[in-house]
Amino acid sequence: MSANNSQSPTGRQNAATYDSPFMKACRREAVPHTPVWFMRQAGRSLPEYRKVREGTAMLESCMRPDLVTEITLQPVRRHHVDAAIYFSDIVVPLKAIGVDLDIKPGIGPVVENPIRSRADLAQLRDLTPDDVHYVTEAIGMLTGELGATPLIGFAGAPFTLASYLVEGGPSRNHEHTKALMYGDPQLWADLLDRLAEITSAFLKVQIEAGASAVQLFDSWVGALSPADYRRSVMPASAKVFDAVASYDVPRIHFGVGTGELLGLMGEAGADVVGADWRVPMDEAARRVGPGKALQGNLDPAVLFSTREAVEAKTDEVLAAASGLEGHIFNLGHGVLPTTDPEALTRLVEYVHTRTAV
Repeated sequence: MSANNSQSPTGRQNAATYDSPFMKACRREAVPHTPVWFMRQAGRSLPEYRKVREGTAMLESCMRPDLVTEITLQPVRRHHVDAAIYFSDIVVPLKAIGVDLDIKPGIGPVVENPIRSRADLAQLRDLTPDDVHYVTEAIGMLTGELGATPLIGFAGAPFTLASYLVEGGPSRNHEHTKALMYGDPQLWADLLDRLAEITSAFLKVQIEAGASAVQLFDSWVGALSPADYRRSVMPASAKVFDAVASYDVPRIHFGVGTGELLGLMGEAGADVVGADWRVPMDEAARRVGPGKALQGNLDPAVLFSTREAVEAKTDEVLAAASGLEGHIFNLGHGVLPTTDPEALTRLVEYVHTRTAV
């Protein structure tokens, strides 16, 4: 992505969304106001989300185009955010290729047969567009509804997918993951390379269906040191970003607890680097270096405080981001389930008003 290709859409870029504030910020161009969207904005805290999901398991809801479309649109209607995030889950492509897993309420993804040996790699075949035909259908429906509002496609990064597959579910210490990474580096590299292929295919399906941008979530990669990240993870993440580079859509990279990795995460190939709430935006920009837009980074827990406190903390984020080439306002992680939806709506309006040119 170039900061100077503002004349017209190129590659697969969607003409309807090209001049939206979100897309301009991704390209580090001047914006009428700082664009806002929230991770996990599609659901969780919204009563209308809970109503429409009632009685439907998470993975099933991700495979029903009608539900995906409705859930993705809900926060756009309610909060007037500047971009929609495709409603899905990072394990959807794994489920689609036949991995025996389920999303257990209150726990998260649970894998029946964790990957611990080379023979276990056989679980991971290539992903084809037919495996996720419902994604193509849902994005077609969504882009028709969204018009000039960009749709962000997303996928889990190879390391985070690997950690679920190796641990068998969520993990606090990633002991099995790190044991494999350190103890059998070749098997680890082959595992991440295969996951990079699957992730790339999943993102390509979303872009070709009409997504205006994509975000790679590396939720657990903050568990690694910079040296381990560079050696054992970055090649696979770079492969994903490189695989979709020819589409010329913005590529966003985000992880939690990744303050020490921000520079490397940008180096992996992202156009936009997301920072969690632990590092101020100006410091995040210094670590990432020039040539990248930044995304973030209000602490999600701030939204439980008073309106005055939320505005004061928002002002801090905006002040730290004031000198950046491109800034997309977001939380430093996902919306917490018990967040008051009205607080999110007010936050969007506040950022738009405070940053209006």
